[in-house]
Amino acid sequence: MRLLLVEDDIMVASGIKLGLTDAGYAVDWVGSGERAEEVLQRETFDVAVVDIGLPGMDGLELTRRLRRPEMASRDMPVLILTARDALQDRVQGLDLGADDYMVKPFELPELLARLRALLRRSQAATTAVLGFGPLELDTANRQVGIRAAADAALVPIDLGPREWTVLEYLMIHAPKPASKDKLLQALTGWDKEITPNAVEVYVSRLRGKLEPHGVGLRSIRGFGYRLELLGA
Repeated sequence: MRLLLVEDDIMVASGIKLGLTDAGYAVDWVGSGERAEEVLQRETFDVAVVDIGLPGMDGLELTRRLRRPEMASRDMPVLILTARDALQDRVQGLDLGADDYMVKPFELPELLARLRALLRRSQAATTAVLGFGPLELDTANRQVGIRAAADAALVPIDLGPREWTVLEYLMIHAPKPASKDKLLQALTGWDKEITPNAVEVYVSRLRGKLEPHGVGLRSIRGFGYRLELLGA
């Protein structure tokens, strides 16, 4: 899951990002509402965590703006963070388009639980389970596996967080190929210093886990990769 964190306090942001990354999120962090608005005009995210008390454009105004039709992530869930415990602040945030809120200071387990709830509600309205042949990826429950028949039990496949990110992107775009640049961009949320050959590393690992089940990853020379059914 790709998450946008909008927080101007470096220490707070670092702690939140570390906890979310450990929990399996690919986190992109920006320090201002203006930068977040710029990013959201061209990038898509699964969920956003927005601090209200931002310098310049505050989190309430950002929340209002990101619900505009031209925003790429206008339908994504938004959780606002605030040091203010006033009822009016919470009501205003929810009225402007936020889906939930937390008052600082908070405990990481509660933040994670609220994010899981937001994502479940969001994906209940869309397609929570992606499929490609016998391969199934449940984006809400973060489960992936092979189902040999409609009435068969799901045989789980163990994926690391970065492998999950690559596979999720490939399955969203299947049967069309996904460019290497876009896959690298998806992985960049994990590590700003990630190298271009990282995509090849995780694709190789995925091949080793998927090919025994009849699902391959075909290289498209000069472009990227696409999923295909072996022997089809």
